Amino acid sequence: MSIQWFPGHMHKARLEMQATLPKVDVVIEILDARIPYSSENPLLAELRGDKPCLKVLAKSDLADEAMTATWQAYFEQTVGVRSHAVTTDDVPTIRRLKSIATQMVPHRSGRTVTAMIVGIPNVGKSTIINYLAGRKIAKTGNTPAVTKQQQRVNIGDGVTLLDTPGMLWPNVLNANSGYRLALLGSIKETAMEYADIGFFAARYMLAEYPDKLTERYELNPKPTTELEAIEAIGRKRGCLGKNNLVDIDRASRILVTEFRSGVFGRLTLETPKIMEREKTQTAILAAEKAEKDAAKDAKRKKRFRDQQRAKRKARERR
Repeated sequence: MSIQWFPGHMHKARLEMQATLPKVDVVIEILDARIPYSSENPLLAELRGDKPCLKVLAKSDLADEAMTATWQAYFEQTVGVRSHAVTTDDVPTIRRLKSIATQMVPHRSGRTVTAMIVGIPNVGKSTIINYLAGRKIAKTGNTPAVTKQQQRVNIGDGVTLLDTPGMLWPNVLNANSGYRLALLGSIKETAMEYADIGFFAARYMLAEYPDKLTERYELNPKPTTELEAIEAIGRKRGCLGKNNLVDIDRASRILVTEFRSGVFGRLTLETPKIMEREKTQTAILAAEKAEKDAAKDAKRKKRFRDQQRAKRKARERR
């Protein structure tokens, strides 16, 4: 699934971020611990350059603990990058992020540190900001794109925070990343089909956590395909329509909603190895797309030149 959901305020946010970054000392990037790769914005890496970056793995209580540690070690292989895992209810750990961020810029010792906090929609950024500040500053909500514009906040201890709107990128070329983002609620419902996301979730659960899926919905025998799984869930939960057929959309909504709520326990949907493989595949797709776009552009230009040449010859014959 290729997601193209890039509201106007997100485009504006990118331009504002690009203009403000030179004045920023350190970047705090909030990631979802269940999808550290898919929730990492490639535009940010391009824009921040070698500026210090603290990657915060939020919602770590919903992710596989060992895999979270693996991701932290992976991120910290990059010079200038530190990683820290937090949960939304561990206030002391969240507040320690201020001291970690200031330690990353020792040349600013004794002076105010300006930190830009960024993250994709619905990753918990606003909640973290409110805890850092010790008061309610940022709006919170369960739907993406609550924050609409950049704001500057003094959060104490010599740190000024620049809050930016949750920002996706114009086109998520990696289909699996698109599914993961949608599955965890980082994309508005108007930009996705529940059946698509439900099938992805069922396929993932059958491959990685089949027992959790079958136990949750008391499925016997165990489904062998995602369609069988969705239909079995639909029959168990009474999602039946005309002629006793399963309503695939309703059954998919149940699976997606319960997945988001954490009823299946601590799950991580990707690993650094998966990330490296998918990055290679995505680079190939991007190159193929660029080649096709260039070919289309060349044809369009040739067609235009041919039309102009024909018009010119027609005028000369008059």
